[in-house]
Amino acid sequence: MIKFLLIEDDVILSDTIKEIVMELGEVTQVYTGNEGLYEAESGVYDLIVLDLMLPEMNGYQVLAKLRKQGNQTPVLILTAKDGLEDKIEGFQKGADDYLTKPFYREELVMRIKALLKRSLGLFDEHTLTYRTITCQLTSKEVVYEGEILPIQGREFDLLVYFLQNQGMILTKEQIFDRIWGFDSETTVTVVEVYMSHLRKHLRPTGLEKDFRTLRNVGYMLKGEEG
Repeated sequence: MIKFLLIEDDVILSDTIKEIVMELGEVTQVYTGNEGLYEAESGVYDLIVLDLMLPEMNGYQVLAKLRKQGNQTPVLILTAKDGLEDKIEGFQKGADDYLTKPFYREELVMRIKALLKRSLGLFDEHTLTYRTITCQLTSKEVVYEGEILPIQGREFDLLVYFLQNQGMILTKEQIFDRIWGFDSETTVTVVEVYMSHLRKHLRPTGLEKDFRTLRNVGYMLKGEEG
């Protein structure tokens, strides 16, 4: 499931944007710059839709702080500030795209899809490929040498999350928040259980060896070139 962070202080507009974006994934709404920065720092989101005129901390400041921390989550600025100097500053701070209000529903969706295609490889052929396996994102199937592996549900989501973050350390807390959600009634130890299941189901491919366990921290999937 694709996760979006929507940082917009106008509650009515935020709900409208959420309704539009929900067709693509799960949306978390926050309404201030401080809340937005806190959520974005978790690193569990695939794309951030960011207003500029926010209480507590403006969008430029939120974006600048994120990029300074090394957070490269794609950011689409969505704002009423339509001046050329505003757009230049937005891109200089690290925005990936800039769309002004009022906007067309279809254009917002297409711009988001374009960013996700660039960052995650989505909306192309709806597949993710890693060495000898292919993940069919629409049917949620993992294919190896023409056979479907028994990787389903959250286990499938877990594999996709690693494929989208090859070569990056993912902490157990990040994985838990991404796959199970902040409000889940289970505990972070479930990550170890599902990692064990995933490795077991990948044994026929030999790719279980590509997952590195970082003691007391989390896991990392070796990049294809590694």
